[in-house]
Amino acid sequence: MPDSESNLVSSHVDVINGTSVLSETKILDEKGSVEKRAVTQIGKDGYPDSIYINAAKIFQGLRTEKSSGKILLRYGDASESPTVAFKDEQSRRVSYELAFKALKYQDLLEEMLVDSKVYPCYSIPDELTSLLVVMLYDLQDRKFQNRKIFAEEELVAEVQEIGDYLYSYETKLAAALARCRIKHDALSIEYFVPETISKQEQRTSALPIYFWINTFKISLEDVIRDLEMKGFTKVESVSDFDHYTYAVDQHCQDVLVFPSSLKEELLNLDVFADCKLLLQDKSRSLAVHSARALLSEGADVIMAHVGSHLTIAHMSVLTNDSSSSIFVCGVKSLAKEEELMNNFSHMGCTNIWLLHEDFTELRPTDPRLEKAKVILLIPQCSELGAGNPMELILSEHRDAELLRDLFQGFVSEDKLRILAERQLNELLHALKFNKVQAIVYCTCSIYPEENELVVKKALESAVEGDKVRPYRLIPSIFSTCSDSESSTEMFFKMEPSEISSGCFLAVLEREKKASAKDILASAAAKALLDGIVEEKPKEEVKKPKVKQRRRKAAAGDRKPKAAKLLPRQAAANVKAEAPVSKAAHKIQETHVCPICPKSPTSKIQEKHACPTKAKTGQGKKAASDTPQKTGQGKKAASDTPQKTARLQGKKAASDIQQKNVCQTKAATPLKVQKPTSHLSPLGKVYERQTPAQKACTEQNRGVLKPPTITLPSLITPFERL
Repeated sequence: MPDSESNLVSSHVDVINGTSVLSETKILDEKGSVEKRAVTQIGKDGYPDSIYINAAKIFQGLRTEKSSGKILLRYGDASESPTVAFKDEQSRRVSYELAFKALKYQDLLEEMLVDSKVYPCYSIPDELTSLLVVMLYDLQDRKFQNRKIFAEEELVAEVQEIGDYLYSYETKLAAALARCRIKHDALSIEYFVPETISKQEQRTSALPIYFWINTFKISLEDVIRDLEMKGFTKVESVSDFDHYTYAVDQHCQDVLVFPSSLKEELLNLDVFADCKLLLQDKSRSLAVHSARALLSEGADVIMAHVGSHLTIAHMSVLTNDSSSSIFVCGVKSLAKEEELMNNFSHMGCTNIWLLHEDFTELRPTDPRLEKAKVILLIPQCSELGAGNPMELILSEHRDAELLRDLFQGFVSEDKLRILAERQLNELLHALKFNKVQAIVYCTCSIYPEENELVVKKALESAVEGDKVRPYRLIPSIFSTCSDSESSTEMFFKMEPSEISSGCFLAVLEREKKASAKDILASAAAKALLDGIVEEKPKEEVKKPKVKQRRRKAAAGDRKPKAAKLLPRQAAANVKAEAPVSKAAHKIQETHVCPICPKSPTSKIQEKHACPTKAKTGQGKKAASDTPQKTGQGKKAASDTPQKTARLQGKKAASDIQQKNVCQTKAATPLKVQKPTSHLSPLGKVYERQTPAQKACTEQNRGVLKPPTITLPSLITPFERL
């Protein structure tokens, strides 16, 4: 946007020098469209008479009281606050700005009046001294040029008289200003601004500006597209700013951040017109986002203060998809109500309800607030942590005396005590709403007396019924995306800096009902369950059973599940039944004797009939010929009779008897050798057989007809082993 850069530079210089030019403003008509029309030019041509009168009254109440030895001017009686009537919001804002500018240069203006012999003037009463000072500031700001008389302006006699008197001394006043600058070696009049105000203004001028997106009017995608068409570039953070750049705020995703130098130019873009993007201090966006995070579907919000209508509208935009209502307290006059409703209508907000009562006047049992679950409390505070305290005080209609504290750079102890007491009373009243589940407390103060101490005192002194669960502090939703310095304990804090305004947030939530399981777990964590057996969850009981079944299946199920018939022998007529385990049956099926490949045999038979294989080093799956331990002793029988008896027992007796015989007709009969010292344990069993049993073995070789052998006769000798 190079064509508008020159205008931007001049506007920025005017802001730094403490003056501003408003040649035209955007005014919303009844239909909500944007209409441009010329209004008062502030700074170049002077002000209407009513602005001078109002600014003088404000200055009278804010001016610095000096000791008796330093008094140069007499300002009359200031015991009572003057009544100020403003034609509209624009005249109100301009009046306060003019009064505050005169307040910044009070010492310089008083010295100019005395040095030029303009004061004392016996024709001007002390009650008009404030008007004299205010109009002198405007005169030197216009470089001692005549001011314009505006059409349809109501003239005020006092203003005309003071103006004519100052014009008659304009040369002497200019000379007095030059002498003061030479005396103090001041390159500009900014030298005479108090140091506290000077630092505040420098920080404000460098502070990025924040706009939140009104999604009733435009979406984030459309805003980004429009900005890119205007030549803006998106960057990751504020530290990457380079003129026509912007960033999405790290805490609030519907807030865009721009360099401060672009303020005047941005306000003239179409995307910022018609309430699409709205300029506001970031602390207010943090407050409404915190409240929205605590809001459930269909629940309502209570906003304890009117504050800025922008804060209310932002809350309305965030709750648009939750069918929630927003109740705003403290709208006293019908004129204020009509003004707010017109603003909300132009912004597209429809779920806002205005209440005439102050927050502390609301009954906690008010039927209108039956569905209210969250209270957003933004009380009046010192505002010294705000990025632009002057703007915040004006936009939220705060107490004008706060401008005096802003000028001094600190708040007196008496004023701080009064503010803290008021904040505590409002927070205690918020705790009385039984159906409310959460409270968000937010300030722009830098004093703990208005922040942590107020919250802690409220929690300690809150008296609630037995049926109402107490409140507890919980972390803010912004604590997880902030560094450790920004978040202390359970509070969220941002200290004022050149890239951020100050903010304090505290979130209070009612304690939830704990279940019996949660209570036991909490007690166990604190070692308070000595002697009490805590019941294990069902899931923990099932897991060991599954593992136990798996271990049994791996080692061989010793409990018989089904009776299996032995295979019919080729030359024998033996019919016997014996329980065979799944593991033993599987082993028997998978091994084939190398001598009799057509006949499946078990590992036990292999040791007896195929001694050569046992000697080839495959002892991991079969027992060796010598009685020694093997690596797979749990799955196969060991070499010793004792281990064979433990693993096989009575259930495998029939299998052992059967495995002593060759199971195929085609195989060559095996020659059974007499047992020697190298015989396997099964060979020793053969040696100890009775003559009838040996005859059975011989018959199996085709010699004799096998006699009928019962199962107990086979088990008995094996049990002896």
